[in-house]
Amino acid sequence: MDRSLKRIRPSPPSAHDVARLAGVSQAAVSRAFTPGASIAKATREKVMEAATELGYRPNLLARSLIKGVSDLIGVVIGNTQNPFFLPVLEELSTRLTRAGKHSLVFTAEHGHDADFQIEDVLRYRVDALVLMSASLSFELAEKCSREGIPLIFFNRRPRWDLPMASVTGANEKGAGEIGRHLLEQGYRRIAYMGGPTDSPTNNEREEGFRRALEQQGAEPAMRELGYLTREGGMAAARALLNRPDRPDAIFCANDFMAIAAMEVARHEFGLEIGREIGIAGFDDMPDASWPSFDLTTYSQPIGPMIDRVMELVLDLDARERFEQVIVEGALQKRGSTRRG
Repeated sequence: MDRSLKRIRPSPPSAHDVARLAGVSQAAVSRAFTPGASIAKATREKVMEAATELGYRPNLLARSLIKGVSDLIGVVIGNTQNPFFLPVLEELSTRLTRAGKHSLVFTAEHGHDADFQIEDVLRYRVDALVLMSASLSFELAEKCSREGIPLIFFNRRPRWDLPMASVTGANEKGAGEIGRHLLEQGYRRIAYMGGPTDSPTNNEREEGFRRALEQQGAEPAMRELGYLTREGGMAAARALLNRPDRPDAIFCANDFMAIAAMEVARHEFGLEIGREIGIAGFDDMPDASWPSFDLTTYSQPIGPMIDRVMELVLDLDARERFEQVIVEGALQKRGSTRRG
């Protein structure tokens, strides 16, 4: 092997340089750096040894131009404060890496369209765009559709009738199960703490909850908006608990608000969670099962939901069907709604 290459070459090393140093073909170098490609172990080891010696890194942009795909998946998160999305992002990133894809993660301001961040993502020629609790304007959604960039909404349905896919939890069903559970536990003055009224996820959960109470002959739920944030949840809890007819149970549209409401009820109003006031959430984020919260909630199973996202990312046929996927979870009954 020609060991002088590293000393005399002034430009960055190329795949051709690696092939010469390793004594293999350029095709073998390409296969060595392609996840899942067929290549003998000994050949791959020679290629990697030569690449390390030369300081070679594959040029992903050049490869994307040749293949017609970039292997880059854009991910935009619209609510970074919510702990539910941290394990979701970790699982998605891990699965994309295993599939030979690379994730570009951007954060957007909660409650606002993520157009600015999405325009940035699109400059990287991404193969698909995953929006986690984030939204975009109709004009930008149309632009993505015209340019053939698949949009996959996670934990939120698209607001328009455009070719876009989504993966959500069973919002209406789960909220209905929580409503029936609260009534079974003997709660009668029930409140709903919601998110933004333009959020399809919030509206589905509120509708499922409202319908369940109505079908059981219960009084309509009181209502306050917590906007899916900790600060909003605390403010909404204070408003509800300061009412002369304050509720004896609150269903919050996500766990993040539910835990905030528990803190207010316990530490500002001196209420015993479960016996004096029931509080339930939605998502089953990791903190929900901690003994200090023991929060009743409806789960959104991260593994199965990411399975479906990956199918939409990797399977062109699945993408072109623009599926609206609902992944069912389960009611997690815990101490926060246990009156006994």
